[in-house]
Amino acid sequence: MVDFTDEQLQRYSRHIILKEVGVEGQISLNQGKVLVVGAGGLGSPVALYLAAAGVGTIGIVDDDVVVLSNLQRQILHATADVGRPKVDSATDTLRALNPEVQVTAHKCRLAADNVMSIVSEYDFVVDGTDNFPAKFLVNDACVLAGIPFSHGGVLRFAGQTMTVLPGESACYRCVFRQPPPEDAVSTCSEAGILGAIAGILGTIQATEVLKYLTGAGRLLTDTLLTFDALAMEFRKIALSRQDECPVCGREPVITSPVDYRGAVCAPVRTKDGPDDGK
Repeated sequence: MVDFTDEQLQRYSRHIILKEVGVEGQISLNQGKVLVVGAGGLGSPVALYLAAAGVGTIGIVDDDVVVLSNLQRQILHATADVGRPKVDSATDTLRALNPEVQVTAHKCRLAADNVMSIVSEYDFVVDGTDNFPAKFLVNDACVLAGIPFSHGGVLRFAGQTMTVLPGESACYRCVFRQPPPEDAVSTCSEAGILGAIAGILGTIQATEVLKYLTGAGRLLTDTLLTFDALAMEFRKIALSRQDECPVCGREPVITSPVDYRGAVCAPVRTKDGPDDGK
């Protein structure tokens, strides 16, 4: 068993006294490796809570720089960070919060030629992306690599999330087959988003990660959780693996990651609600 220092026992005491977590659960968190794709509206609360929880290694993927309009919701960054690469700002923030955490910055955009090598280094992946090509890329790579992940999307006053255990539960493509055409949807800059919405959903995603690593509770597998903050209503939609899914079905036709072109930060309107970015 790992011996905690007095400082660690104090830092993580509120976890350790939870019977669902305890010492063993905290050890699992400290040894966990989680990749956060996107250091924006969703990735910010996810990464902050993972670092606070003591997740041992947190990878951050982002190729963008901080701009002023990010700060309304992207709480990893401060005004002084405008113009800096998001991965650098995120790294400084997370290390300041918890110096014990190892932060690995991937200053790049995920693509078919690098996604497998990056995700394979981690135990769990969090999709905090703002575009459909990236969401499908993350889904396909994680399913192909057998790595669990959390999908998340927010727009205006709404959000949705699901957790995928490859080979066991429905994946993103079981619900949404392929990205929408580039000109079929509006963007975040056109539609807007209430900043706290990203915090609500990102915190839920972080909770799923902590539950997975500790084994506590039931994950949002085979379930799409949606919420409408204007009415403050949450809804669970039952899902199931689809035999005809092109990546996890009986006869998959997608056997390697695919790069798509598509809209950024935009909703797919279905009978079950929006799917979008960060």
